[in-house]
Amino acid sequence: MNKKDQKQPQENTELVKDENSPKRNYIFQKSGITKLGFVIILAILILIIFGIVLSGLFFETPDFAA
Repeated sequence: MNKKDQKQPQENTELVKDENSPKRNYIFQKSGITKLGFVIILAILILIIFGIVLSGLFFETPDFAA
């Protein structure tokens, strides 16, 4: 009844995979869809930041130091 803890083997996951590479452990694949998705997400984040800055300027309360 000797039970050893079986640990998960070390994974060698890479961030980006080339289109023609046979690797299986990757997060993003270097393709047109990934690039388009990155541009769309980046544009949305820029619009959100711009909206936050603009709303901060628009709704700024005047300082009434009487």
